[in-house]
Amino acid sequence: MDGTALYECVATIFIAQVYGFHLSFAAQLIIVVTALLASIGAASVPMSGMVMMSIILNAVGLPLEGVAVILAVDRILDMFRTMVNVLSDSCGAVIVARLEGESLEGIGTPPVIKNDI
Repeated sequence: MDGTALYECVATIFIAQVYGFHLSFAAQLIIVVTALLASIGAASVPMSGMVMMSIILNAVGLPLEGVAVILAVDRILDMFRTMVNVLSDSCGAVIVARLEGESLEGIGTPPVIKNDI
């Protein structure tokens, strides 16, 4: 969800700049809140960010044709969004493990099997 939220904010501001729209502070705040809520509800399938992008563009009054500007590079950006999502989930898992007192010692080493026959 982190990568999708960041992507939708940056892409919406980029589209506003391409079309020459001035975004007030209130409009930027609407973009951030809407992107956050849209990224929570977005499905984990490729190109779902484009559907959510149209919701954000509509919320701030930008033309929906702006999605076509980003469509050509969305597949590559989708891979980077996935990377950010996996990295943030991994960091969250490590933080929770450390708070619970778990240690990462011995991870990746084969288990020792004792043969007492």
